[in-house]
Amino acid sequence: MNWSVVPLAILAYLVGAVPLGYWTVKALSGKSPRLASVYNLGLESAARILGGGPLLAALLVDAFKGFLAVYLARGQGLEAALLLAVAAYLGHINPPYFLIPERPFRPRGGALLVGLLAGLSVTGYPYLQAFLPLVFALIVYALTGYLSLAVVTIAFSLALVLMFLQVSTLSLLLAWLLAALVIWRFKENLGRILEGTEPKLGEPAPLPSEDQVVCAFMIHPLTIDDLWQSPRFAWLRPLVRAGLVRQAWVERIAERFRPMKVGEIRGVRTKDGREIRCYLVSAPLLPHQITGKPELATSRAVQGARLAAELGATVLGLGAFWSVVGEKGLQVQEAVPEIQVTNGGAYTAGTVKAAIPQILERAGREGKPLSEVTAAVVGANGVVAFGIARQIAPLVGRLILVGRNLERLEKSAETLRRLVARKGAGTEIVTTTEIPAIQEADLVFSATSDPGAVIFPDFVKPGAWIYDEGVPPDVDPAVKDVPGVRVIPGGVVRLPGEAEVNLDLRFGGPDLVPACLAETMILAAEEAWDRKSLGGQTKSENVQFFVDKAAELGFRVAD
Repeated sequence: MNWSVVPLAILAYLVGAVPLGYWTVKALSGKSPRLASVYNLGLESAARILGGGPLLAALLVDAFKGFLAVYLARGQGLEAALLLAVAAYLGHINPPYFLIPERPFRPRGGALLVGLLAGLSVTGYPYLQAFLPLVFALIVYALTGYLSLAVVTIAFSLALVLMFLQVSTLSLLLAWLLAALVIWRFKENLGRILEGTEPKLGEPAPLPSEDQVVCAFMIHPLTIDDLWQSPRFAWLRPLVRAGLVRQAWVERIAERFRPMKVGEIRGVRTKDGREIRCYLVSAPLLPHQITGKPELATSRAVQGARLAAELGATVLGLGAFWSVVGEKGLQVQEAVPEIQVTNGGAYTAGTVKAAIPQILERAGREGKPLSEVTAAVVGANGVVAFGIARQIAPLVGRLILVGRNLERLEKSAETLRRLVARKGAGTEIVTTTEIPAIQEADLVFSATSDPGAVIFPDFVKPGAWIYDEGVPPDVDPAVKDVPGVRVIPGGVVRLPGEAEVNLDLRFGGPDLVPACLAETMILAAEEAWDRKSLGGQTKSENVQFFVDKAAELGFRVAD
């Protein structure tokens, strides 16, 4: 290949980088193609949002762009044509910032690849061989219904066809380089195909409407075993168990992954007949990685919010340890204003508010009078745990507040002492940073954000009742072996309808979810954006709002 083709390759990159399809959609529909991606929502859903005309025009101009880029190599031979094809594709998927200031912008280049094939057919490459990959792609699309898989087939089969022809080694390398770039660009779609959540032909993605509600919820693996639920990572499990791959290596690799759609909750139907579809979005960080690298965690949460918006969701809920990153969601909302964000604290507090009276009533009926009971609240520096403390403080004889920050605990204790005095109760309130102090308690309420268990058998009084609101659980499984101890899981909500989910969320069934996820669904159904939970403050009126709306829509606290 002559080095004189290098300037042409640079020109091909620039041709590929010009976002003609993006500009066409913006001009004809007035909408952002980033929020109506064909490869996120499916061809039919994208056409419904953008309009069939603008979408078709965009596909045609992108195909023309691919044709023009390769046509520059006419008379230079196959090696030059393939080099320009690679350059044009690189330009398309990585355009300079000044051309598209709306970021992130991740075009995949399906129409461009068709144009590249057309360009190859007029640069000396036989017509039939040039369009054979397109035939293969159409067959794949017809058989599977996956547009993304058909696009990958174009690049892969082009390289495969060249292997059976007498072409130079450089031509083969360039063809496989193009295939590798396409596969890498479509890795998220390929992952969703493995998990069964990729939009198919004839099954358009749900879009927000009067009868259909779309939301998203951000999750993460609580343990390394949770990571293996995804087919994308499952192949690593035997290697880790055999000691061939270290868990630390897997964790470092996981830190490189952007958030991805890993599942869906379907079949949720409210009492008034609306369907709620919830996309499960995940960046595969373990709890200690989220807490130990807050800047990385916040960045991934922001990226997760953007992905949720691109998937068509109106609201993103931050689950488990995501709920505390970025000032408990405030920074995430500021960075991604096009979607609503909630940390789920209000309805979580609401489920606790509903459960506590029942627990206290049963404890008083089956044990000694509440005025003689010693209760403990673990995690009392947190919003949910302090809400529990406020609820029980006037009812028990002694209350132990356990938290990490003693100064803040003392301020909370003073607030509770004033409350107790107004109620005419004589509750003794003490503070400590030592969890073993709960050994004196008849009732223990725990709601921490620790990545592991914090309550162990040696800390627990025989016969104690423990209400565990922690996610993951605060109570070590061995605590159940202590004589007479009852462990009551908290914050779990039963969904209305017949829920189906492709992942095990670890709450006991497909229709059982954490309250923060239920809050996300309720927000989406009611579009009550002023009620969302952000930051460390949770208004009592918002707590009651979610309790009331949950009952109206058919959500109920699990027994």
